[in-house]
Amino acid sequence: MTKAGFNKLSKIAAGFRGRKIAVFGDMMLDRYIKGSVKRISPEAPVPVVRVNSESSVCGGSANVAVNLAALGAAPMLVSVAGRDAAAEELASLLAASGVSGGSLVRDMEFLTIEKTRVIAEHQQVVRFDREAAGHMGHGVKKAALASLENALKAGCEALILSDYGKGLLEPDTIKAAAAMAARRRIPVFVDPKVEHFQLYRGVACITPNTLEAFGGMRVPHKDGQQAAEDLGKSIMAKLGCRSLLITQGEHGMTLFTRRGTAVAATHIPTRAREVFDVTGAGDTVVSTLALTWAAGATPEEAATAANFAASIVVAKLGTASVTREELIESARSWLTV
Repeated sequence: MTKAGFNKLSKIAAGFRGRKIAVFGDMMLDRYIKGSVKRISPEAPVPVVRVNSESSVCGGSANVAVNLAALGAAPMLVSVAGRDAAAEELASLLAASGVSGGSLVRDMEFLTIEKTRVIAEHQQVVRFDREAAGHMGHGVKKAALASLENALKAGCEALILSDYGKGLLEPDTIKAAAAMAARRRIPVFVDPKVEHFQLYRGVACITPNTLEAFGGMRVPHKDGQQAAEDLGKSIMAKLGCRSLLITQGEHGMTLFTRRGTAVAATHIPTRAREVFDVTGAGDTVVSTLALTWAAGATPEEAATAANFAASIVVAKLGTASVTREELIESARSWLTV
């Protein structure tokens, strides 16, 4: 990164504070049980974890909102929760992170989604989930869309669709949400699910990882940068989106943008570092990208900021977020590389 680029990013980041960004999608409670392993169970060939600590954090779209708040924005989270203990815990965690729960829909019959991860010696041993079987009711989705309409009317500068395939984002709600944003000329950013990939036409940016990108286009996975660039150009042609950001793990990211009738690919490398956990990294990427874009960055500048943020969050264990100060320091460190 050049000195001029760093100064520009610092100026953009100074404008994060108070920007309203709507987040629409599936939220969940992420629980972590951490401990150590000293022996294998005599009952089955599995490790015995001696529990040292337990904690809970916001997951899914709630983690996107927490990431936005950590960067200084004013996220407006629209999602569905039950009326159960997990929902109350989520509400408390959101409030503590500076995220308002005023746009959430609470439904008596909905089971708040929980993901519990057992971690020993920095390694995930097992994960178990609690969630309702079957589809989300029409009335609940209608109430969520009405809440989203009110959030967008309140002055949001971007909409993030956080798709975890848990029922809120289905073809009808995806279409309705995108149409709401289009009427107000609000850019839409998508962290996609493979099964809905081709529904996200005409959005400002979609942010799949490599596996999601190949899976979403229903083509066999191929390794290498050239394969990623060929795939990205196919996605741009198929979806007609303004830009595309394919995240490639330790290989960085590749941004695709339109330049006239052509599509340009810009590779953004990452720096080798120890990776503890990629859980929630996609949430960090889409939140940083959308906020930086809304604050006046070009797609290239927004993608670079998202890359810096991702490199920070994967070095933290568990679902995590990045502060504005951490983002600036990460960018500053590239001045000496």
